[in-house]
Amino acid sequence: MLETLLVAERTAEANGEGEALELGDAVGKQFLLTLGITRVLEQESLDVSVWGSEEGCEWGGKPLAAFPQKFYTGTHQILLDLSDRPTVKFLRCRWETNRWGRGHPTPRFTFSVAIRELADQLAA
Repeated sequence: MLETLLVAERTAEANGEGEALELGDAVGKQFLLTLGITRVLEQESLDVSVWGSEEGCEWGGKPLAAFPQKFYTGTHQILLDLSDRPTVKFLRCRWETNRWGRGHPTPRFTFSVAIRELADQLAA
């Protein structure tokens, strides 16, 4: 059963992406994704999305899932269902940061993204 971090806790001051995660035996399963935000500045936003790939090189034109835009600390969860996408063998997170208003113009978020495979009986 797959349970790991897609993005280990990090402080991001710019847009970026995490390392590719090979799904292995978890291809075609359902997952619970957990975004944990532990530090923010005021007047900034964070967008986190999850992308899929067959071979770990081409990531397509749109994400498989995305968290709603976030502005505050907290823990947020979404479901990622790959049961109808058996060719997706790799996952990767991307994030975009934005800051507006007064003060230092560089955004700063400290966050992580965890992935946990759901048990077959729970996923049905």
